[in-house]
Amino acid sequence: MKLAIAQLPDDPKLLKEVIVEISNETSVLKEQIALLKQMLFGHKSEKHHPDSGPSQLEFSFGEESESHHQLENQQPEPEVEIAAHKRRKRGRKLLSDSLPREERIIDIPKEDKLCECGSQKVVIGRETSEHLEYIPAKCKVIVNIRPKYACRNCEGSESNKPAVMIAPPPAQIIPKSFATASLLAYLITSKYVDSLPFYRLSNMFLRHGVQLSRATMCNWVIKVATLLKPMIELFIDELNRSSYIHADETPFQVLKEVGRKATQKSYVWVIKTGSEPHPTILFNYSTSRAGKIAQQLFENFTGYIQTDGYSGYNVIKKNKNQTQLGCMAHVRRKFHASIKVAGENAKPGIAHKAFDIIKNLYKIEAEASDKKLSYNKIKELRKAKAQPLLLEFKKKLLRWKSAVVPGSNTGKAIKYALSEWDKLTVYLEDGRLKIDNNSAENAIRPFAVGRKNWMFSDTAEGAAATATIFSIVETAKANDLEPFWYMYALLIKLPELKTKEDFIPYLPQKIDREIIETLRNKHQSR
Repeated sequence: MKLAIAQLPDDPKLLKEVIVEISNETSVLKEQIALLKQMLFGHKSEKHHPDSGPSQLEFSFGEESESHHQLENQQPEPEVEIAAHKRRKRGRKLLSDSLPREERIIDIPKEDKLCECGSQKVVIGRETSEHLEYIPAKCKVIVNIRPKYACRNCEGSESNKPAVMIAPPPAQIIPKSFATASLLAYLITSKYVDSLPFYRLSNMFLRHGVQLSRATMCNWVIKVATLLKPMIELFIDELNRSSYIHADETPFQVLKEVGRKATQKSYVWVIKTGSEPHPTILFNYSTSRAGKIAQQLFENFTGYIQTDGYSGYNVIKKNKNQTQLGCMAHVRRKFHASIKVAGENAKPGIAHKAFDIIKNLYKIEAEASDKKLSYNKIKELRKAKAQPLLLEFKKKLLRWKSAVVPGSNTGKAIKYALSEWDKLTVYLEDGRLKIDNNSAENAIRPFAVGRKNWMFSDTAEGAAATATIFSIVETAKANDLEPFWYMYALLIKLPELKTKEDFIPYLPQKIDREIIETLRNKHQSR
């Protein structure tokens, strides 16, 4: 705010108000600059260790510190008893038993096996050590030869039998291409699991003497994704059968889309089952982030939906069969932002206190996890420990609200927490429910990592294919399947899968793991 001297009011009361307003705006601007520096140069961890020293900025006019009256009447923080945790064993991890092993005997020379006394030395034990050897990947060409047969005796006769007979060609996933199930599985896992863009894969194949263009690989993936659409329909059925899901969304750029500029943002939405023993993860591509997309995605779902505070999810409130949960991690993140910009030499303030309360709520969740409690026991634990803590937290938030500048990071964090409060406490209702939406954020993270490498999709068809493939490989990973071998097993059977029902036994949630293991052992024994 720029004011000339002539514009300043003569009334002392009004002048004080102008000074306070300018000071508040200055404090907010300083916070924004400090936060920007932290985002550019600081670490991203949300961990905070209060014993390491103060790190909360005290702003002028007391916007970050409580008034004398508030401090006098402040109650001590509730104490939470937390069970002892287990430490991970340190040291080098053993090589997996599933890896093939080749034994090499390193023996002493034959002449040394004879003792000086003339007796033959005997084996009394042995020492073993394991070392990992890498066998470089190799390409080979499968040449299918189909002999033709004809009967010379019947040649030229009027018999109804065909003059020439030949075995039918093997079924191909992509007709008239040289793509095999193993090649397609490798391309899919390289891009969508290992985040390698196709132009890098093209260069890698060139080193093997294979010319495989990026355009060809893109077309292959789109065709495979089209054939796998029945699996996505089955995924949607699985999600709708569930009674608890997580949802999130992230931007995605598509260069060539009818009626849209290349610079316009599109979005990929992710939905994940919340507490199913065999998780389902669905990615959905859309040109919009509007609430109508969320409404379409959740149209046939009944139960709990956990999201962040994005307003597009407000459509959930309109459906009486759906209950929305909030995300405590987002509240924690906003208070942590205020702590980060403060610097290590500032005194602890409101943001620290809020952060510590949230930390205690998470300790209760960790206790339930460590003890492997049933859902009913988790609900009882939360009622006994988390509910009183949350009630006290809300009282403090309402009190702190009047002690901070609304535009400051702490002010924004308090406002966000209070606006989301009803959704933040829903998790107390059911032991299956989570305190935050990290499950969806973790599910969408591989997509965000991949996006940094391949950056965009050329067409809407490619973006939709990306969503389909990500749904399948991420669901496979969530069900503890090795993605390459799962995709290989699926793609080998793909030419035979014609109906939606045909795909059911090959869903990542339902596939017989023996099929994958047999295929893997067969290839490793070659």
